[in-house]
Amino acid sequence: MNSKEKPARVLVVDDDTLMREVLKALLRDEGFEVAGEARDGQSALALLDRSRPDIVCLDVNMPGMSGIDVLKNIRASNPEIRVVMITGDSSMGTVREAVGFGAMGYIIKPFKAGRVSTSLRAALKTPLDSPFG
Repeated sequence: MNSKEKPARVLVVDDDTLMREVLKALLRDEGFEVAGEARDGQSALALLDRSRPDIVCLDVNMPGMSGIDVLKNIRASNPEIRVVMITGDSSMGTVREAVGFGAMGYIIKPFKAGRVSTSLRAALKTPLDSPFG
């Protein structure tokens, strides 16, 4: 990102406190602005209007509402917000489901720091009406 660009705002959603802290530090180091964080799907959806993120880093497996359900809600109510899944769930069925519902990236934990930044930057450049790719 060049210095004239406003940093992309990212909402971090993961039930694991340590993972949220790691992601927030990594995002800040890479020039992103952390717009907020949530430990579950309901909190994430409640935060969307207040935090106004450009992109959401979203875990799949969380208590209460799954990341896939959160993704569906975001796509329905805020289609301009991009979503990148960051999860330990590497099953092809889950990956296909997430992409089918509009995820613009899918990162498997544990991940390399550069992978998150690269995936988020790619998602931000991808037109919203484009299939994941």
